[in-house]
Amino acid sequence: MSIATPYVGHEDEAPTEAWEGIVSWRTLISADRTPTDTLTMGSAEIAAGASEAGALHRHAAAEIYYVISGAGQVHIDGVDHPVTAGSAVYIPGGVWHFMRNTGDAMLKLLYVFAVDSFTDVVYEFPEVAAGG
Repeated sequence: MSIATPYVGHEDEAPTEAWEGIVSWRTLISADRTPTDTLTMGSAEIAAGASEAGALHRHAAAEIYYVISGAGQVHIDGVDHPVTAGSAVYIPGGVWHFMRNTGDAMLKLLYVFAVDSFTDVVYEFPEVAAGG
């Protein structure tokens, strides 16, 4: 039985999490933190000049990015695609991907997963996938 109820969250009230030097994010909708289900959503920021080392990843859940501001490239399954404010990106589940900032300003985006909770998203990185 779902305990989901209408919910309004505020970005500035969500804790900041990070892959240090790569990306920071705030999870805004997630069943482990909010009275919601079915979808997980948050905002992420990638600073100009941020490292790409360790950014490549995949997970079983499909993901959507919506770019709010800045300029970058999303790397999906070996192909780079330019993105700017207003770009929407669909990433199928199980596909290697990452976002890079190619501009001089902060790259800000929204992310969405069709899972109840951010804790349902299991991240896999190439060195782990290769057994290293």
